[in-house]
Order: sequence, then structure tokens, then C-alpha cells
Amino acid sequence: MGKLKIIFLGTSSAIPTKERGLTSIAVRRENELILFDAGEGTQKALTYARLGLNRPTKILISHLHGDHCLGVLGLLQTMSMAGRDKPLTSYGPPKFASFIKSSIQYLAFGLTYDLTIHNVKDGIVVEEDEYTIFACKAEHNRTNYAYVIDEKPRPGIFYAEKAQKLGIPKGKLWSNLQHGAKVTFKGKTFTPDQVVGPRRKGLKIGYSGDTRTNAKLVKFFKGCDILIFDSTYSEMHREKAKENAHSTAKDAATLAKAAGVKRLILTHFSARYDEVDQLVREASEIHSNVLAAEDLMELELPYHD
Repeated sequence: MGKLKIIFLGTSSAIPTKERGLTSIAVRRENELILFDAGEGTQKALTYARLGLNRPTKILISHLHGDHCLGVLGLLQTMSMAGRDKPLTSYGPPKFASFIKSSIQYLAFGLTYDLTIHNVKDGIVVEEDEYTIFACKAEHNRTNYAYVIDEKPRPGIFYAEKAQKLGIPKGKLWSNLQHGAKVTFKGKTFTPDQVVGPRRKGLKIGYSGDTRTNAKLVKFFKGCDILIFDSTYSEMHREKAKENAHSTAKDAATLAKAAGVKRLILTHFSARYDEVDQLVREASEIHSNVLAAEDLMELELPYHD
């Protein structure tokens, strides 16, 4: 497994600006793409980011507000027009599936690939060999889910010199040992612990959608390496944040610190702020590792080796 990469496709809140498109975050794991939300114009941002339209893809929608979900329709249609042939799976809150299916019918465009849509509820959303995606109901004025990608432990470091010293030939036997299987060669049985180090911790990435902060989310995001969190407002608009069921940058930082998050990424900025330096300063008073997302910013995450 190589490095995991996060690409910020859109970082504005409800109103796009010249510099910021509507919300969408892409996580690339090798050839797979995991997309959190898809505001209008997401397919254009994907093209600019050179992420392609025919790779294995999962789309996870936090809630049914336009700046988080309307871009799904354009993305689905663009993928078809580009000749996509790989199946696509999407996940979202109740009524998301009916919204997509009825919109496709009304707009009268066909798909060149199989589309599966699942309703989300608290708990496990996706279970793969290498990672699990969890959902947690957040606190907004519409049904809204936060998500976590939690990678499973990876195989330990394989020590080739130890294998060579034991006389184990390079190839399939090495691979089997690295993946936890015993092997036999010339009547001798070898176990992984003879040539492989301890399993290595995977990465944990959290994404909030729109939300107020609460104790439930602190627990949900516990120990995240990266937390991408709603930071719509600065402290000068704290009452507006409460009124609209959003968070301030300081709220996000307070939650991240309580959850032991290693790095906090602020996003979903109100269009009222030409610059977001003030929001970063407010968050940095609470959390020591804060970064403001920008459109098309790429963040590579090294593993715990």
C-alpha cells in the first residue's frame, strides 16, 4: 500500500466564490476513489484534479442540501458520457436514493454502468478487506451523517534477509508469509513471525459534513489522523453558526483537541470571508495542528511505519 492522498475538490459553503467551489472531498487509496459529498461542479473539479471518471469509486453524501448533493447528478451523467463501464456505489441519508433515481428519470439520461445506492444509518457503512467506513448521525437542520474511514492494520515489514538466511526462496512463499500464512519448503515449516515484523497501524480519516459539535462526535472521531470539519464561521458570527446549525473554526478545534485528532483541516467556509486566516488563527488557539483547505489542494498522508 502506497501513500493515501486527500484532494479537496470544493471548500466553500452554500455559495461558491471565484476561488472556491461547492463541497466535495476525494480520498484516493491506490486506484480507488472515495468521494465525500458532491456539490455542483464536482465533475469539473475531478477533471482538473486528473482523478479520472472510470476508476473504482464510492460516493458518500452527508445530507440533502444542494451544496452537498446536487453535483451527484452532473457527475453521474458526465461519467456516462465519458463511457464509464465500472459499477459505482453511492451512500446517503434517507430519500437520497429516491432523489437520484427520480432525477435521472425526469432528466432522461441513461447510465453506461451499474449504479447502486444504499441508505446510511449509524454504524458500519462499508466493509472492505483493507478498511471500514463508519457513519454517525450529526447535528444539523436536516438528517446529516459524519463519516470515518478506518483502515485495518497492514502487514508488518518483511525482512528479506531473514527469509534468505532461512533458505526460503523469493516469490509466492515470501508473499504468503507477509500476509500471515505459514509455508512449507523442503519439509520445513516457517511461520510469519520468523521473517515479518508486527502489523502496522492504518490511517483514520474523519469527515463531518455540516454540523454542530457534540460529545457523540468527539467519541466518533477519537484518534483520527486527519479530521476534515465544518468551519463555516469565525467567532464574530458565532450566533449565526448556532442559528444555522454549523460550527465555527474554534468549535472544530475544540472538538478535534478533545478527540485527540492529530491534524485538523478546516473547510466549508462561508463566502462572506475573502480570507480565512482569522479562522485558522482562532482554531490554532485551541489545536496545535490546523490547516485551511483550498480548492484542488492535495494532501499526502504517510503511514505509521
